[in-house]
Amino acid sequence: MNVAGEYLKTVIQRFRESKKTAEKAMEQLVESELFCSPNEESNSIAIIIKHMSGNMISRWTDFFTTDGEKPSRNRDDEFVGDLQTKEQVMELWELGWETFLTALKDIREADLLKTITIRNEPHTVIEAIERQMYHYSYHVGQIVYLTKMLKSSNWNPLTIPRKK
Repeated sequence: MNVAGEYLKTVIQRFRESKKTAEKAMEQLVESELFCSPNEESNSIAIIIKHMSGNMISRWTDFFTTDGEKPSRNRDDEFVGDLQTKEQVMELWELGWETFLTALKDIREADLLKTITIRNEPHTVIEAIERQMYHYSYHVGQIVYLTKMLKSSNWNPLTIPRKK
């Protein structure tokens, strides 16, 4: 068994499952619910997606040759609620994931211990992948939880329902 190859295969599968989980939750929403937030200090699903997409594009575009925090990224702008439609939200969602998953698929076993930079800090490629696993899972959890709050008794469980 090739451990590095198995790691890459497994991590790509887990990221795809995470993406699908968020999408199954969001399918339950009407367009306006994408833009709801519980309070002024909380983000809507649209803002979470805008942030995730910005992060994915910045971190994974030319990640072997440029810092993961691109000068063109305006992280603060990712938290401005200026998206208007579900189409815009989902377009950003797909662009971010496409950028990220394409970069992951291009990683070879020999690349895993190479050093890349994120915010001028060195990381092995494995560390960078695991950093994103934590970050994206955190936000997918937020998306699922916000959806569950918004749908309340109309929530359709994504896993085994309670008492089943």
